[in-house]
Amino acid sequence: MGWKRPMGYESFGEGAVLSRRRFLQVSGGLAAGLLVAPAHAALKPSGRRKLTLHNLHTGERLTRTYWAEGEYLAGPLSDIDHLLRDHRTDDVHPIDPQLLDVLHRLQARVGSRKPFEIISGYRSPKTNAMLRGNSKGVAKKSLHMQGRAIDVRLPGHQLSKLRQAALSLKAGGVGYYPGPRFVHVDTGPVRRW
Repeated sequence: MGWKRPMGYESFGEGAVLSRRRFLQVSGGLAAGLLVAPAHAALKPSGRRKLTLHNLHTGERLTRTYWAEGEYLAGPLSDIDHLLRDHRTDDVHPIDPQLLDVLHRLQARVGSRKPFEIISGYRSPKTNAMLRGNSKGVAKKSLHMQGRAIDVRLPGHQLSKLRQAALSLKAGGVGYYPGPRFVHVDTGPVRRW
C-alpha cells in the first residue's frame, strides 16, 4: 500500500525531495501505524474501500473509493481531506488514511451503508485553542490537529452500539459523547473515555 507520488514531495529536476514538515508527519504516522497495525490486519489486501461522508457544518456530502487493489488513491484522499477541513477557518490538512480504514471497518462492523455524519474532522490549532477555551473536554494536543481523529455518528444506529463497535476494533482512542451525540475515534493509542 502506498502512493505513487506521496503528498509532501516537491519535484526538483529529476529527483524528489521530501519536505521536512512532511517527513515529520510521515514519520509520526508510520510510528503510530506500528502501534495500531494489528488492529488493521483484518483488512483485505485487495479490493476496494469506500466511504460516504456528510459534513453537518458545510452540508457537503461525498462518496469516494479511497483505496483500491492495495493502494490509497491520492485524488479521493484529497477530496476527503477537503470535506473534513476545519469548517471555521477552511484550513485543509491531510487525514490519516488509517483513520479512514477505522471508519470503513466500523461501518462494516455495524452493518451500515449510510453516510457517517461528521461533527468534527481536522481542527486547526487556532480552532482547537478556541474550543479548548470554551470546554474542558478538548485536549491541548488533540489528534484532530494532526488529521488523526474524527467525531461521528451514524444515522439509524444507537450511539452506544456505535461506541461498542468502535471499542471492539481496538484501533485507537474511542470517546463517547451522548449529550452532543457523537463518538470520537482516532488512530492514537488504544484507550477509552
